[in-house]
Amino acid sequence: QLVESGGGLVQAGGYLRLSCTASGRTISSFAMAWFCQAPGKEREFVAAINWSGGVTYYADSVKGRFTISRDNAKNTMYLQMNGLKPEDTAVYYCAASEALHVGTPSRTREYDYWGQGTQVTVSS
Repeated sequence: QLVESGGGLVQAGGYLRLSCTASGRTISSFAMAWFCQAPGKEREFVAAINWSGGVTYYADSVKGRFTISRDNAKNTMYLQMNGLKPEDTAVYYCAASEALHVGTPSRTREYDYWGQGTQVTVSS
């Protein structure tokens, strides 16, 4: 089970740190990712990280503002979100793949497990 936390309401230009914690099994060998979904839109890729944390990928829209990381000892993945914009408003989901690396990190079907999501709202 994946559980996200850290969402909330923030003003434009502010920051949030999302966490995704796994329970029931270790995620240290899993590739993981963050996706987001705004009302009326499809789920979109935000960032991904391989099993060790040594390789990361970002959507163009968040490069330079968001940072994905993981602490396998704590069974947790993070998304540091800086310089938030109103268009970042969405429900953010974490995802995990049983593969060490995924072929196309931005594709939802690469991932085997999903959290329930945490709401991020950025006011202008």
